[in-house]
Amino acid sequence: MSPESLIFDIDGTLWDSRALVAKGYNQHLCEVGHPELQVDVEFLKTVFGKTMHEIADIMLSSIPVPERYEILDGCMRCEHLVLESDPCDMAFPGVVETLEALSKKYRLFIVSNSQCGYPELLMNKLSVGHLFQGHLCYGDTGTSKGQTIKTLMQISSPLSTSATLRAIWMPAGKQMCPSSSAPMDSAPRIPTMPKSTLSPNCLRFWTPWHNKINLRCRA
Repeated sequence: MSPESLIFDIDGTLWDSRALVAKGYNQHLCEVGHPELQVDVEFLKTVFGKTMHEIADIMLSSIPVPERYEILDGCMRCEHLVLESDPCDMAFPGVVETLEALSKKYRLFIVSNSQCGYPELLMNKLSVGHLFQGHLCYGDTGTSKGQTIKTLMQISSPLSTSATLRAIWMPAGKQMCPSSSAPMDSAPRIPTMPKSTLSPNCLRFWTPWHNKINLRCRA
């Protein structure tokens, strides 16, 4: 039994964009008169993986609704411009090479709690768009990550939701980027998790932060 497709998260899994995201956020926060709400990479580590509305509720809790959501929209527009224009390589060591190798055996997809345009930005910056068969994000669906994954599986035949699924475990501490020559603690790892973390449709492996790699298995 082997997985048919791999579904990747973005932040903390494929790259670390926190420094540039913070730069974009802070630029907009200063522009709208809220320099006291500026963020840093450690704060972003605690909220990446949440939906945009959840991030706004945490980061901008002192600002009433719906203004906080409008400000976060502006933060994300600035973030996109900063990420797009900066030549910095944000990918974890060996990620591109690993994706190239995996794409020869599996179909690759992206699911993220991000805004629209973020998955495309990653694929463009890393020049890996040709390796992925599709992607969906919270900005596309407005639903939880679990439901977005289900939607992706439903529209990405042959990932049939009626298939008989079996979980496949990977060795504890196995690096996601086996081709990387970087120190062991600088590349994403896939540790074994308790069986209680399994969903009926995907086997979830936790990556350097709180994000996951989800394996969709076909019987």
